[in-house]
Amino acid sequence: MAPLHRYLVSFVLLVCLRNGIVGILATKVGVRITNGFEDLSDINVQCKSGDDDLGPHLLGFQEFFEFSFEPNFQGTTLFFCRFWWGNESHYYDIYDQKRDEGRCSDHCWWWVKPDGPCLLNQKVGVYDVCEKWNPSQQGSERHRLRL
Repeated sequence: MAPLHRYLVSFVLLVCLRNGIVGILATKVGVRITNGFEDLSDINVQCKSGDDDLGPHLLGFQEFFEFSFEPNFQGTTLFFCRFWWGNESHYYDIYDQKRDEGRCSDHCWWWVKPDGPCLLNQKVGVYDVCEKWNPSQQGSERHRLRL
């Protein structure tokens, strides 16, 4: 009886410790997507993860869409977005936990231009970390979800 009791107590402590650590370490990440089309074009954006569809949003020049979430414990949180305007349509992984955990800790702010999004460099306060659109029109390779 004693070994079973010891295992049960150990299991309960492990669960409590894990949940406590996750609760303490879990910080929300805010994502902001701003229309940076200088020709004043409106853009449409729709973001998804494996669990959530944030719906379509129409952004005028310098308007933004924001959302926040808690990254998962496994380090695999991914949000990808479809951007479309005129005859153009592109995808980008707007938050990839493996890529972004070290470069935008609590907020990832993006300035979207026709050739791709630029991340706010928090050290200098400028959108100078510019990326290209995903090569696939299917969105993220990791999720293969269609918008």
